Parts: sequence; C-alpha cells; structure tokens
Amino acid sequence: MALILVVDDDQGMRDYLEIMLSREGYDVSTAPGGKEALAFCRKHKVDLVITDLKMSGMNGVDLLKSLKDMSPETMTILITGYASGETALAAMEEGAYDYLEKNFEPDDLKKLVGDALRNKGACEENARFIRDVKRSDSFAKMMGRSKGMLKVYTLIKKMADTVANVLILGESGTGKELVARAIHENSARKNGPFVVINCGGIPENLLESELFGYMRGSFSGAYADKAGLFEMADKGTIFLDEIGELSPFLQVKLLRVVQEKTFRRLGGSTDIHVDVRIISATNRNLAERVKTGGFREDLFYRLNVIPVKAPSLRERKEDIPLLANFFIEKYARQYGREIKKISPYALALLVEYPFPGNVRELENIIERSVALETGNIILPENLGISAAADTSQNFGDDPEIPDAGVDLNESVAKFERSLLEKALEKAGGSKTKAAKLLNISLDSLRYRFDKLGMTEKE
Repeated sequence: MALILVVDDDQGMRDYLEIMLSREGYDVSTAPGGKEALAFCRKHKVDLVITDLKMSGMNGVDLLKSLKDMSPETMTILITGYASGETALAAMEEGAYDYLEKNFEPDDLKKLVGDALRNKGACEENARFIRDVKRSDSFAKMMGRSKGMLKVYTLIKKMADTVANVLILGESGTGKELVARAIHENSARKNGPFVVINCGGIPENLLESELFGYMRGSFSGAYADKAGLFEMADKGTIFLDEIGELSPFLQVKLLRVVQEKTFRRLGGSTDIHVDVRIISATNRNLAERVKTGGFREDLFYRLNVIPVKAPSLRERKEDIPLLANFFIEKYARQYGREIKKISPYALALLVEYPFPGNVRELENIIERSVALETGNIILPENLGISAAADTSQNFGDDPEIPDAGVDLNESVAKFERSLLEKALEKAGGSKTKAAKLLNISLDSLRYRFDKLGMTEKE
C-alpha cells in the first residue's frame, strides 16, 4: 500500500485530502508544515508528498528541494491557488511530478496521484533496466519491455545458436540492425566478425565488388586483389540491410552464396567457400514483390527461414518513457547539460505522437530538445512536434485560403481552443471527461489549456 503524506497549513484541506485518498485505498498521513513533513519523512518511507505551495514558514518549493536531497525517490505534487506557467516550471525544475490548482476536481487529483505512483515504480524499474543494459552487451543496446519487444528477445534467445538465415522485417527506424547485432552477440559466432552492408545505398556495379571482392585487372582501377565482405565475414555474421533493393542480377549471385556458401570474386576463376550466417532486413513487403516478380521466390524462402518482426514505436508506446529517459541521459552527457527528466506534459505529447520515423525519430527529437533546453527539464515547446499532431479532425472538408494568406499558427490555435471549449462544455466542466472525449490524456489536455492561456472557467 502506497504511503502518501499531505502537507498543508489549512486543517480543512488536510482533512479533505486525507478522507478522499484513504477511500481510494492509500495509507495517508498529514503534516501542518514543511518542517513537520521532513521530520515524518526521516522516519518513514513516503511514496508521494502532496503539498500546498503557499504555506507559512517553509513553502512547497523549499520542501520539495529538501525532500529531493533526503529522499530522491519520493514523488511530489504541488497544490496552489496561484497557478502560472512560471510556478509550474519552477516546481518541476526542482523535481516535482506535477501541480494542481486548488479548485481541482477530485477525479483530476485521483488520476494524477495514480499516474505519479505508477511513474515512481516505472522510474525505479527503468533505472534498473538501463543499468542492466549498460552492464550487458547481449541485446546490443536494444531497449523496451513491451510485449512486442519481449517477443523479439525471446525469439533471439531461441534461434541465436542456430545457423538458420534470418529475415528482419520492420519500418525504417525500428532498430533492425540492433536486432541483427543482438542475434550475433547471443550466438556461438559472437567472437567472429559482424559485417554490415546497406544494399540500397551502393550502386549495383560497386555493390557486386563490395560483396564478393575482385581480382587485380578485373576492371579499370583494380590494381590489386581485394577480398569482399563475404570473405571478411567468414566464421561470423553478415547483415544485408535493405535486401529488397537488390537488382535481379545480384539476387542470382546472392542465391548461390546462400545455397552453396561459395562464390567467385569479380574477375576470378576460383570458388571461395565461407562459413557465414546471413541476416537480412527490409522495410518492404518482400512477399508482395515476389508475387509481382520484383524479388526471386527461391531467394526469398532461403533468406526467410526465421522471420523476425521489429515492432514500430506506435505498437510499443509503453516503451517511450524508457527510451526517452535513456536518450536524455545519453545526450545530456554528450552535450554537457544538467537535464535530468522530461516534464509530464512533454512526455504525454510524445506518447500521443505517431512517430512515422520510429525510435530513430524519437532519438532525434530528444537530442534536439537536449541541445536547445536551457533548464534542467525538457518542456513541450522544445520537442519540436505539433501539440495538435495527434488530432484526426480537419478544419473543414475543403478549407479555403484567401489571396492574402492565413496565419497557420493562429488558425490551429483557434481550432484547438474551439475543440477544448466544446469538449469541456459537453463534459459538464470535467477535464477528465473532456480528455476522454478528445481521446487524449489528462496531462495533454492540461498542457493545451496552459499553452492557450485558458482557465477552467472557459
């Protein structure tokens, strides 16, 4: 049972929160001020502190600072009647999970408390997970604990020690090369070479010589014999990325290597035998290309002995907080920043964003945010993604643009404000219900209200 400490110099507010949260099944204690709260926290392991911002003596932000030194794992929510963007920023920069205005709805507080406690557990688990990843190379820096990723890990372990060829399927940016490296590093070949080549990034005439090598004098500029990548990968693994881009000519050449493990260098007359495991990857539908004649059926089945699906980030949204925190730590260290976390509002936007570029795009967003952020917490405005990116509504079936043009930002803001107002009205003033009507999180709804300068009365 989670232990919550309510801190407020108003006896009525302390009693109200204690009764409400106790009914939700939490173990609740109260304190009339910051000094009493710190004394309580020295004796007990408190999961969450809910504190008023304005109190006589020690205020909420000062209490928060002291708590972070004493018990950094304790989550904190501030309650204030003086809410502003500056207040929220100052509190969250000091490590607060979030804040609420004093005229909050009970459902909003219950939701926020639940989110904070879940986030506390997730943060602790994520920290352990990241430490484990850093200590181990067995999964080649792959990250994620979603069902889709757990299936990938399980499959990697099952087939890593076989010699069967593997075809990794997935959209661009899903980490197909990381999957290939993990297969190699979990196999008996882990001490052998791991050779990578992008089949879509090299012209056909050069790709042949890169894969199979060439003999001196086989073409203009071939002044010496050169081993190809298949020879270099002997006793190891070769990873053929973008295999779907191979020309029909090279598909025939590759088929022989897959079937017989032999080939000849360009201009050579001697067969070269190699012991190589072939892992290939594609973001294209090879089965469809086989049907249309764009890819050889016999080669497809030879490569696709064990198919592995690298899930898109849209299919593993629960991994976004873990990945975001990992990239924050990585780029904060690289850029010499003191950034420690991402604000709940910013994280809510990331979770709702469709990520057409998958994990690669998330990493790019976090790197840019870390580079631009001047504080110690990443805020929504530095993500560089549209706050309205997740909405499926249109401004009209066929909006007209006058000759004088339009202010896109103003038009989007007006449309967003209109939707928020209508949703809040339909929900009878409940932000929780309004968020459900708009299919967004409560955190995202509150961020939009703050961004547009709207108040609850609006």
